[in-house]
Amino acid sequence: MNIQTACALELHDVSHAYAEVRAVDHVSLHVNEGEVICLLGPSGCGKSTILRLAAGLEPLQQGRVLMQDRLVADGTSRQSVPPERRGVGLVFQDFALFPHLSVARNVGFGLADLDARARELRIAEVLEQVDMTEFAEAYPHALSGGQQQRIALARALAPQPAILLLDEPFSGLDARLREQIRDDTLHVLKRSRTATLMVTHDPEEAMFMADRIYLMQSGRVVQSGSPDALYHRPVSPFVARFFTNTNDLTGEVMSGHVMTPLGSLPAPGLADGAAVQILIRPESLRVVPAGAGNAPAVPALVEEVRFLGGSKLLVVRLEPGSQEGPLLRVRHAGRQLPEPGSRILLQLDPADALIFPERRDGDCRQPER
Repeated sequence: MNIQTACALELHDVSHAYAEVRAVDHVSLHVNEGEVICLLGPSGCGKSTILRLAAGLEPLQQGRVLMQDRLVADGTSRQSVPPERRGVGLVFQDFALFPHLSVARNVGFGLADLDARARELRIAEVLEQVDMTEFAEAYPHALSGGQQQRIALARALAPQPAILLLDEPFSGLDARLREQIRDDTLHVLKRSRTATLMVTHDPEEAMFMADRIYLMQSGRVVQSGSPDALYHRPVSPFVARFFTNTNDLTGEVMSGHVMTPLGSLPAPGLADGAAVQILIRPESLRVVPAGAGNAPAVPALVEEVRFLGGSKLLVVRLEPGSQEGPLLRVRHAGRQLPEPGSRILLQLDPADALIFPERRDGDCRQPER
C-alpha cells in the first residue's frame, strides 16, 4: 500500500523581478513532509529571493505559493497571507537572536499563544533536542557561534512550523565547526520530521544535507533531483562543474565514439560530426601500474604534486616530452606519492567521462528524476 506524503510547500511557476533584473524565472518546486530540500547555486542566482517569497517577506509578482494545500500567495490576484500566519520557521545566517533575552526567552518568543506551563515544557523540549538545556538562562553574547546557531534553530522549531526555511545557516561558522553543526542540525530535522527548505552556495553542504537538490543558474532551475543524480548524471557542463573541478577536453563524434588523448570514449545519442565537450573529474583518473586492468593506460609526466591530506592532487601532462599534451589534474588516493618529473600511467573508465554537445551552459531545464 502506497502512503501519500503530505506536501508542506509548493511553488508553482514563480517569477520575481527587481526593476529590470529578473531574479527568479518561472520556478516550480515542492517540499514534502520530513524532507530536507536544498536550493543550491552561485551568488545572485535567486535562491534567497525564493526563500523570501515562500516566507511572505517579498510580495509575489507571478505564480502561486501553497503550504499544506492552502494558497498563501497568488501573483494574479495579489492575495497574500502575512508571514506570521504562514506557519513558517526562519533561520538566517546571522541567527538574529535577541541580545537582551535569555536563551529560554529567545526560544519561547514565538510561543505567546501557549499558557505559561505549556510554553515552559515546549522550551525545555526543543532545548533538549539541540542539546542546549544547560544554557537556558545564558544570554546570546555568552555563547559560541555554534551554540547561537543551535538556539536559532530551536527558536524556529519551537512553534512546530509547517515548513522551516534556512538561509545559509552555517556560512558564518569556521570549517570544522560547520561540519559538526550541520551534522547535528540534520539529525534534529530528521527526528522532528520538519519539512525544510535550505539555501546554500556550497555543493558539499547540499549533498550532505539534502534529500533533493534544486540547482539554480540565473534565476532558473537547471536540474533537480537527488544528490546522486545531480553528481553522476548532470545534464549540462554547468551542473557537472558546480559540484567539482573538471578536466575539460573537446572532440568530434565519429561512429558513435569520440577520440581523446585518454582513448576512445562512447558518445551514445550524438550524431557523427557533432562537436562535443568532454569533462573528466580528477577523481575519475587512476594512477595504475603497467599492465593493470583491461582498459588502456596512457603515459603522463608529473609536473606538480599537492598534498591534500587524505589524497594528493597531481598536475600531469599527457604525451610526455611534448608541450602539446594537455595538462590534467588527478586526485590520487594512494600512499605512494609520485615525484615531480616522474612518469606514470593513467586509466579512465569510459563510464566516468561526461560528454555534452557544444553549447552554452544552462540552456536547458531538467525535470526531477
